[in-house]
Amino acid sequence: MKIHGSRSLKTLPGQLTRPTTARVREALFNIWQGSISGCRWLDLCAGSGAMGAEALSRGAGKVIGIEQSGKACEVIQQNWRNVADSDGKFQVLRGDAVKYVERLAGEKFDRIYFDPPYESGLYRSVLEAIVTYRLLEENGEIAVEHDPKFWTAIEIEGLTICRQKKYGNTHLTFYRNAE
Repeated sequence: MKIHGSRSLKTLPGQLTRPTTARVREALFNIWQGSISGCRWLDLCAGSGAMGAEALSRGAGKVIGIEQSGKACEVIQQNWRNVADSDGKFQVLRGDAVKYVERLAGEKFDRIYFDPPYESGLYRSVLEAIVTYRLLEENGEIAVEHDPKFWTAIEIEGLTICRQKKYGNTHLTFYRNAE
């Protein structure tokens, strides 16, 4: 797998992670272009870390990734070291996304990418935790990757859906803070 600047990334063999396709990655970064440089990025259910690596390669100021799999965390660390100019620009946390969102209370993120296993049932609980612990910066956005077979648009008090995009069987729903 390659990211911005033709840099190669490692992935785990088998089905342990489901990397976001190049088409969806490119589309997301086109939507968010101009807002990545210097931003604080949270990569939830980070998988191979491709989205965080892309953000780092495009100048994100700080990237935090949360992933449950220990093997995946090792791959993410390697991938992010290969694209970041210093280890201080990123942090990989191993564990449950809902619990780590709570631990991040007090932090603010400009961009949050959330890509859980589609059938995991994590969508509502994680989005509610993001609101409860006020992780989204005032003008920030959350992009939620999902398969329409396992998704019904989730209304969360404190968030509003600002756009939805379809890329084959992969869909992105974008949230902002409610006014």
